[in-house]
Amino acid sequence: MNKYKEFLRIAKHLNKELDITPILYGSLGLSRLIQEDLKSEDIDILVPQKYITTNWDKLQKVLLNIGYQLINEKEHEFIYKNNKIGIAHEEDLLPFAGVNYKKLKTISDDNANYKILNLDQYKKVYGKSEKDSYRSQQNNKKDIKKIKLINNYLKIWK
Repeated sequence: MNKYKEFLRIAKHLNKELDITPILYGSLGLSRLIQEDLKSEDIDILVPQKYITTNWDKLQKVLLNIGYQLINEKEHEFIYKNNKIGIAHEEDLLPFAGVNYKKLKTISDDNANYKILNLDQYKKVYGKSEKDSYRSQQNNKKDIKKIKLINNYLKIWK
């Protein structure tokens, strides 16, 4: 998982320079959780809201210093080589999908600390995403496929 290694590189810098424990989110996070490559197109990262509002310049500086260029400020998207990252704030998890970001599991890997959702939490997120008209049109029903995959893993793991 080349994208996962890149996420760890980013997480190390966020840990050290901004004292952020980011959340590995989206397909890459789900891939990591189930240990199956879902061919993630990007790296979705959640950070505290203050780093997207009042401390946006500090977050940008860290990402710029490790090679990322801002490509869409409105969507908080950056690119470096063939890795595109999207940044959003962790506080959205609770109102969006009922997931308490403060209670997520913290993982340490290769001197990087990050948080990750569990299968039940991913099911809530993708269940809400699948109902979003923009996502359902843009993602060609990828969210529905992920929900089915999650349900299969929930059966196996429980």
